[in-house]
Amino acid sequence: MNHSTFSPDGNKATRIERDALGSLEIDAEAVHGIFTERAKKNFQISGIVAERNFIKALALIKKAAAAANIQLGTLDRQKGAAIIAAATEVAEGNWDSHFPLDVFQAGAGTPFNMNCNEVIANIAISRLGGKKGDYALVHPNNHVNMAQSSNDVIPTSIRIATLFSMQALKPEIARLDLEFRKKAEEYKGVVKTGRTHLEDAVPIRFDQVFNSYANALENCTGKIKASEASLLELGIGGTAVGTGINTHPEFKSKTISYLREYTSLNFAAASDSILTTWSASAFLEASSSFRLLATELIKICNDLMLLNSGPKTAIAEIILPEVEPGSSIMPGKVNPSIPECAIMACYQVLGNDNAVMEAAKSGQMELNVMTPLIAFNLLWSAKLLTNTAKMLSNHCVKHIIVDRKRSGELLHAGLSLVTALNPYLGYEVCAEIVKISATTGKTLKEAILENRLMSAEDLEKILNATAMTEPGQTDQLLKEKIQNSTTLAEFRQKLKIS
Repeated sequence: MNHSTFSPDGNKATRIERDALGSLEIDAEAVHGIFTERAKKNFQISGIVAERNFIKALALIKKAAAAANIQLGTLDRQKGAAIIAAATEVAEGNWDSHFPLDVFQAGAGTPFNMNCNEVIANIAISRLGGKKGDYALVHPNNHVNMAQSSNDVIPTSIRIATLFSMQALKPEIARLDLEFRKKAEEYKGVVKTGRTHLEDAVPIRFDQVFNSYANALENCTGKIKASEASLLELGIGGTAVGTGINTHPEFKSKTISYLREYTSLNFAAASDSILTTWSASAFLEASSSFRLLATELIKICNDLMLLNSGPKTAIAEIILPEVEPGSSIMPGKVNPSIPECAIMACYQVLGNDNAVMEAAKSGQMELNVMTPLIAFNLLWSAKLLTNTAKMLSNHCVKHIIVDRKRSGELLHAGLSLVTALNPYLGYEVCAEIVKISATTGKTLKEAILENRLMSAEDLEKILNATAMTEPGQTDQLLKEKIQNSTTLAEFRQKLKIS
């Protein structure tokens, strides 16, 4: 049992705590203990501390475990009640400043787990009228960590924290989805030039474009929801290697029952706690769903920037909101700053996913010690994507303006409309018309009419840009009329087309 002694250090009161490595002097009022103090000194890597959701998840696990142990008669009711009260305060965020440890730390997240154990123990001790560090009252290991190990606590906390983060992410994706659908309705029927290989292609409507973006986001939400199933399977109660050593046979089920109550999430006991101790597949699933969302957002943002490009010398079919001056040297220049920021954030998510993948395959034997890295990258990705989707909704998509005039000009100036003539004139003739138009500067209509390939009335009927944006049957009577015309036969003969 660890006995703390108190001694003055100048005007600053301190206490001495001991562990297997020796003794250490700690601020007498510190809520953490010797394990946290050592970890603070050892791991000064990034200056980044754990996410709020991760601390909350840790505290809820401690609260549920204490409640289960009280119910099973393995934990003194008074000590357990103090632990539950302390854990509740930690879960609510009242003690976040006492979780100072770097996200890059010892494997398996043991410092994270012990930091939480020590903070809850010392809060509980104070509630029982003792002095901080008087672990005879409430011990970080013996009481707060009863029937637990870092090896089952940390993977469980990552699962819970990721699910909490997804609860914040999904509504923001839904809002962005809705903003695109609003734009689709606003610009319903407005036809633009489609583009493939960054070259002019057949027509497409803006409502089709915007709805496709929304559908991509809806698909991403589906993948995120699908990954939740694995996260809901908890290995808590498996302790060191998943076998459940030092736990009551009912500890796992009761702890998970309390976690369901505290979080309103439908947790279930993993069928194989040995697997959940060493396998990071559930985290890889979640990270992969984040990667998909990031990838789709990058593509969408690139599209928005291209469609906005110019505004005088490029496409400029849409106008993105002006959120800041775009240049320190070119007056009046405005850049697509919001999509640019979004793309950078999404690239970081892709990098995070790669880190999760590498960590997931780096476990050995009965444990994956890379869980701190997984936790950091997974939760960071969720946060980045949540804020990115929110930014795109509020400061970009809802303010997009489609330039109808510009879109129409580019549509009719392009050569891709000739595709609609394929069934009537044939591919080779259409290709020649495009060549004539490109070399002479004449429009498609001018080139066709000058070569008397069909009447102006028939041409207007076929070159209906709106009709080209949907499936439609070839007018067989009109096709027969055109293909049997003498002028088309002469044109084909001139080109030596059989």
